[in-house]
Amino acid sequence: MVRGYLTTKSTDDAGKPRIDVAFDELGDELFGDGHLGRGQVLIDVAYSSLNYKDALLLAGKPGVSRADVLVPGIDVVGVVRESRTQNFVPGDRVVLNGAGLGETRHGGLAELCLVDDESLIHLPEAMSLVDGAAIGTAGYTAMLSVLALEKQVEPGDGDVLVTGAAGGVGSVAIALLAGLGYRVVASTGRGGQEGDYLRRLGASEIIDRHELSDAPGKPLQSERWAGAIDAVGSTTLANVLAQTRREGLVTSCGLAQGTDLPTTVMPFILRGVTLRGINSVVQTVEVRAEAWNRLLELDSELLESMTEVIALEEALEYAQPILNGKVRGRTVVRVRGDA
Repeated sequence: MVRGYLTTKSTDDAGKPRIDVAFDELGDELFGDGHLGRGQVLIDVAYSSLNYKDALLLAGKPGVSRADVLVPGIDVVGVVRESRTQNFVPGDRVVLNGAGLGETRHGGLAELCLVDDESLIHLPEAMSLVDGAAIGTAGYTAMLSVLALEKQVEPGDGDVLVTGAAGGVGSVAIALLAGLGYRVVASTGRGGQEGDYLRRLGASEIIDRHELSDAPGKPLQSERWAGAIDAVGSTTLANVLAQTRREGLVTSCGLAQGTDLPTTVMPFILRGVTLRGINSVVQTVEVRAEAWNRLLELDSELLESMTEVIALEEALEYAQPILNGKVRGRTVVRVRGDA
């Protein structure tokens, strides 16, 4: 038997969709061919992590799961047990982020995971399994944002803003950018509580998120940012765009405030601002490998300082605090007790 979480779709008495979540011993048949797609590689999952999508599903929120029965968890870090492809052999240390995990096929919050090899990559040799999970989708997304940003914005060009700064993407983004020499401004609603934490990661300045989130400002505002990494969306992103300097670049990788974008075309056609969407779910193996190899630049002590490791059976109780913005940095789930 395999320990893990299982979510089941149903409807309530009023006909509204609901998600039931259980932690239990799961049957081996869930991890064989034919269940939620074929797979060539069977992984002994050592660690996973908790991301916003995972928290939504664990909290029973409809919308993330595309399957009637699903193991949540969009991150898998572990060791190959069986392989039917020459690209991987038993004993290989591997990592997979997104690619349908925890949405259309079983994810990482169970002790086994059967995956395709199309998006699977080898974990960099110098990186531990737990560090791979601490980085996870959030850190991988942050690195994709940094890769996009550094093609257009250099460290000497001016301040780079990171919104949702105390979250997983924001924490890793600050550490990466500061390590590359950028002057980072962190936007957060928890400046009093997390100010020291954000400064340790490399933030030079901290601003209150309400400066950006309360209401859309003018279509063009005073130029403040050479670039930005936004994990919030909605009014915050609209104001960031309106404050971005000429030929600046803003990456959009999250929707913590909302999916709407109340802005105009003015920042784009009058200042040449670039809005670059970051899709961490669907990427080529080459892009994934580039991002993960660059993540070796992340200071291991800083990564450890932003990471909390919990047991598999504790994951459920962290879901709502993550949705409420009460959890900082990265939450790693030790899936196997001997990992």
